[in-house]
Amino acid sequence: MNVNLSKAMWFKSSHSSSDQDCVEVAFLGADMVSVRDSKDPSGPALVFAPSEWDAFTAGVVDGEFNRLRP
Repeated sequence: MNVNLSKAMWFKSSHSSSDQDCVEVAFLGADMVSVRDSKDPSGPALVFAPSEWDAFTAGVVDGEFNRLRP
């Protein structure tokens, strides 16, 4: 799928600072959400359906992706 991201309005969390590894998100209308590496804005971006994005963010909130620590 080719998606034109040239007019996307990217943002990152207010908890991020300029020296951290961050991702940026752009909501592309009602049918797509895009994510990219903030350190490489001209690099590749991932594109998700809103339901996929909702499932991912719910998993983050629920701790589904927390690393197990010894």
